Amino acid sequence: MKTLLYAAASAAVLAGLAVPAMAEGDKIREITITTRPQAAQPSEFQFVQIIAQEWRKLGLDVKIDVMPWEQMADLVWYNRDKWDVTAWQMVGRPERSDPDELIYNLYHSSTAPKGYNFLGYSNTDYDAVVEAQRIETDPDVRQKLMKEAQAILAKDQPAMMLVHPKSTFAYDNTVWDSASVVDQGGIGIKNVWTFMGLTPLGDKKDIVLNSSDNIQGINPLWISGSTDSWITELVWDRLMRIGPDGLPQPWAAESVEWNSPTSITVTLRDGMKWHDGKPVTAEDVKFSYEAAMGEEAPMYKPFVGNIETIEIDGNKITFTLKNASAAFLTSSLAKLNLIPKHVWEPVLSDLAGSEDNAESHQEAKPIGSGPFKFSSWATNEEVVLDANKDHWSAPKADRWVLRIVPNTEAALGMLRSGEMNFLSDFPGDPKILVAASEADGDLDVVSTVDIGFRYVAFNNRRPPFNDPAFRVALSTAINRDLIVGAAFKGFAVKSNSVISPALPFWHNEEIVEFETGVDLAKEILEDAGYTLDGGKLHYPDGVQETLSE
Repeated sequence: MKTLLYAAASAAVLAGLAVPAMAEGDKIREITITTRPQAAQPSEFQFVQIIAQEWRKLGLDVKIDVMPWEQMADLVWYNRDKWDVTAWQMVGRPERSDPDELIYNLYHSSTAPKGYNFLGYSNTDYDAVVEAQRIETDPDVRQKLMKEAQAILAKDQPAMMLVHPKSTFAYDNTVWDSASVVDQGGIGIKNVWTFMGLTPLGDKKDIVLNSSDNIQGINPLWISGSTDSWITELVWDRLMRIGPDGLPQPWAAESVEWNSPTSITVTLRDGMKWHDGKPVTAEDVKFSYEAAMGEEAPMYKPFVGNIETIEIDGNKITFTLKNASAAFLTSSLAKLNLIPKHVWEPVLSDLAGSEDNAESHQEAKPIGSGPFKFSSWATNEEVVLDANKDHWSAPKADRWVLRIVPNTEAALGMLRSGEMNFLSDFPGDPKILVAASEADGDLDVVSTVDIGFRYVAFNNRRPPFNDPAFRVALSTAINRDLIVGAAFKGFAVKSNSVISPALPFWHNEEIVEFETGVDLAKEILEDAGYTLDGGKLHYPDGVQETLSE
């Protein structure tokens, strides 16, 4: 890996000494952007092409590296110092209706080693602001802190925000009763409420849907990707769920009561059973949260870090918090999957002290307590879940069948032919989907501005992306309106924040509009000391780039 040798020049400047001038620093090496294939993610593939084209105008050598999702995720997540820039997305999970998960976990420095902050951003001022919003119970004060955090990110540009897509899905209105389809705010119609409530109109009673990405794992202690998360939400219950209105409501908990700003008691619903027939107990609930506190489940650790103690009294579980937490209901009680102690305790015990963690474990037959239960998984082909008819919110459908269809056109063809009846992943041109709906008459299409977002992540650990001025210049070069129109065909809204306009109370609309353009980006680079020589961009004077051992 290449590193920059800033130390000598920086020390001289701090000591007030003269630094010998050079005509220019080293030429910036070729930088690589990773993206998924065009057939699987045409919008992503296209916006990466546009971005590379504009960055080349700055004098950069840009290489586009196309790879399947599993390979890209492995590179970015587990080899955090080995990549430069990657296209990425954060999906609109319901628990993100409180933006704490995004504003804290995606950028707080504590989550950089193994957690969500895979791009390695570190800013002590930012850390202080997002820590403060976590314990602020006054909504108006918390709103100001949220907006301040968004402004800091806009200034530093650790990642280049692009758009909040309009999630566009379709279903066969001859198979499913339209009145049973739920359009959840910031999520769209692909949600747990729809999948539980879809009511058959005839003999077809299987929800047959699609994903362009493959399944990495079906694991309640691993947040491994958007497609995996659909399955997780259906197989495992949580104490609370985010309702269609975006607010947390009791789920596996019959009731949730605050005793004080730092104490909350939940009463577990009676009669719950795991899919293997054993009862769900308060001990299981306590174990689920304590499992996330250990080193064996690093991705969930931020969501339980504020818990001081967990006490059980019959079917009541009392959480005592270290600090007041405005987001605890959403980011913890509606986030953590309940797992059976009798299944996971020996697994976590075996993993303790090893280099592996729970993310690497795959149950032969995953056991949850949710409205659907695991039936089968054929790698690269499909996942089948059976309706849990004993659940208190038993699905109306018989099965949930997820087909892996990497090609966008093939997925639409399967919907129109009846091979599928719910198009749950369509990264292609939504206008094509609307046209198909108008032509066929038996397809309903619904578009919703998403809580989630598409962005380009800079590896802040690696030069030249460890320089905020360089990141700002690259971000400034890109016209978001062009990305919305060309890559998303108008089915998106431009973004400069991790918080979507679908969450108007928290969204900082003041940072959305900003001037862009290659000429302005060149000015920023020039002001920061970068130079052009022979059409190629060089580091500022005195900055050398050499290969480390």
